[in-house]
Amino acid sequence: MNAGKGDKYRPVDKDKFNNNFDKINWSKWYVYIIECSDGTLYCGVTNRLDNRIDVHNKGKGAKYTRGRLPVRLVYEENFNNKSSAFKRESEIKHFSREKKICLINGYNLKEY
Repeated sequence: MNAGKGDKYRPVDKDKFNNNFDKINWSKWYVYIIECSDGTLYCGVTNRLDNRIDVHNKGKGAKYTRGRLPVRLVYEENFNNKSSAFKRESEIKHFSREKKICLINGYNLKEY
């Protein structure tokens, strides 16, 4: 049976998959912190980090960042799934500014 356009099942090209297996980015979710032009910090989640930063800088990102351009990436963490990334984002959003700065600078937060 051939899968045609609109069919739910399409066979996997196993050779193509095997040849590209090492190129697959398995940790595709990111929690990021950007610094806005006014010095404030914004935390978000994405699966295309470079594109997301470009979107912010074009003024099409989060409403918070639109009036605070340009922004620059100051921190990122990789996650294997969306759920873990959103949990970490929520945790970071509850950090004080000082704690976020410690995270950005690489300090062990368990000591603070």
